[in-house]
Amino acid sequence: MEYLPLIIGLLAAGALAGLMAGLLGVGGGIVMVPAMAVAFEIIGLSPNVYHHVAVGTSLAVIIATGLASARAHHSRGAVMVDVLKMWGPFIVGAALVGGLMARMFSGDILRIIFGVVALFVAFNIILPVQRNLMAKLGGSVVTNRISAAFIGYISALMGIGGGSLSVPTLVAFGNSMHKAVGTSAALGVLLAVPATIGFIISGWDVTGRPPLSLGYVNIPAMLVIGIMAASIAPFGAALAHRLEQKHLKRAFGAFLLIVGSRMLWQALT
Repeated sequence: MEYLPLIIGLLAAGALAGLMAGLLGVGGGIVMVPAMAVAFEIIGLSPNVYHHVAVGTSLAVIIATGLASARAHHSRGAVMVDVLKMWGPFIVGAALVGGLMARMFSGDILRIIFGVVALFVAFNIILPVQRNLMAKLGGSVVTNRISAAFIGYISALMGIGGGSLSVPTLVAFGNSMHKAVGTSAALGVLLAVPATIGFIISGWDVTGRPPLSLGYVNIPAMLVIGIMAASIAPFGAALAHRLEQKHLKRAFGAFLLIVGSRMLWQALT
């Protein structure tokens, strides 16, 4: 019975991640990480370990969900191969570095990074801050590569596929929303694979991890959340066609404000 809160938390994390992925086209990591962190905290894992495990496990889930999403977008011609070639090496390299460096950061530092970026994404949903900023910088090759490296590194430490950052960046560089979302799904896979490997390596001999973990990736949590998210996502997509997207995005923004604020409060108090 001691693991009942964990099981319930993981099921809820997977369901909410799948729902948000279907409704808003986000990868779900920004939902999975805080939900898993709460579940791991409830069962008594160390504060310096449970957030790392939540991030690493989220990245592993994103590999499977991102592949399915990227294939669907590619079949509709919505994946920009030229952008993948330009962004790919930099997002892969930066994500691997982020995963390998994860052990160097305390749980509080990772929570601060997650909280700050979550708040930025929340404000970015309400006000197109990033789009306006990136549009002024222009879409040069250098700007694209720097953006890819930054998004890869930060997203790896957050445990997200990077869509919340890469989609508005690609749109600001003059790409259509449709192709930006499709390309972002493929970039999420390129990001998640090396980042997951980095989290497995960096957490390989760390003590205090939950049972059946490869480094900072917990296999049972990965399976439970992955299966649940894949099952719920189609319902979210169907619901998206019935609801007003503007209101959904505002609600998601409010959710991120709460999550980001809670992460910062935990880290700073």
